[in-house]
Amino acid sequence: MVATGEIRAEVGILLYAGCQAAMVHGITDLFDIAGQFSAQRAGPVLRTSHWGMTDDGGFVRTFDTHDGQGGMPEIWLIPGRLTGVPDAVEAAPYARWLLDRHAQGATLASNCGGAFLLAATGLLAGRPATTHWLFAEPFRDRFPDVRLDCDRIVIDDGDILTAGGLMAWTDLGLRVVDRLLGPTVMIDTGKFLLVDPAGREQKHYARFMPRMTHGDEPILKVQHWLQAREAKAASVGEMAAQVGMEERTFQRRFKAATGMTPIEYAQHLRVGKARELLEFTKRTVDQIAWSVGYEDAAAFRKLFHRIVGLSPGDYRQRFAAPAARAA
Repeated sequence: MVATGEIRAEVGILLYAGCQAAMVHGITDLFDIAGQFSAQRAGPVLRTSHWGMTDDGGFVRTFDTHDGQGGMPEIWLIPGRLTGVPDAVEAAPYARWLLDRHAQGATLASNCGGAFLLAATGLLAGRPATTHWLFAEPFRDRFPDVRLDCDRIVIDDGDILTAGGLMAWTDLGLRVVDRLLGPTVMIDTGKFLLVDPAGREQKHYARFMPRMTHGDEPILKVQHWLQAREAKAASVGEMAAQVGMEERTFQRRFKAATGMTPIEYAQHLRVGKARELLEFTKRTVDQIAWSVGYEDAAAFRKLFHRIVGLSPGDYRQRFAAPAARAA
């Protein structure tokens, strides 16, 4: 059932080959549900339309919850897709369309790999944005001038919004509802859909994906050595000694190759091992801290929270297998 009443705004969803159908249809339903809650309070509703590219490069509505109304969407949403991301050639016609819409005053929003289409407009240059954490490295390679932050699920930068992983469309949808229909309707919609309207970050879910295609063989050798040590502590001097390098030279080359200092890299490896132990063992947090090389459990908890965004206890409660959660 489509909510009826005064239309607050039209939200257009830009379709392209292989885009995520779950987002397209799910967020359409989300906006309809929000409209029904709003209408119960005699408030406005949202109009949702889907847009596809024609053979001549134009764009037309292929679906509209409120046919015959005319006009253009005030907000444009760009879905991700399940396999891969659009390359520069595929992105070009969509980027031109989005750039024109933005010039006419529309707000642009992407989810997951849809950020590649949005970034192709050039509008993200110098601005904060997020995408799926798995796409962070290729995104940075193609758009180095974007301030990418893949810890965040949604970044609201006024006229441009970006959301992270495939299911982050739920968070993005609630953010749009909050903007257009207000926080009360947003909270009602989130409760109805069993979606937490706040408190989630992408870094709660992301796994450490070390950069290993940089071509610096001595640094790669150290990365493999660190991995084989299973999170045991190692000093920068020990790392540099593995490849016979002076420490300052090693630190400079390691940062250039991996994007992290050697200590930051080792910390991410050790926290990654701790996450695995929290998920699948019954060891206490203090025991896990010791097993990944931290004698000071308080320091370990602080580091874990900084990298993951949750305390070790909260992480176990949210993500552990049932047997480990009962520990």
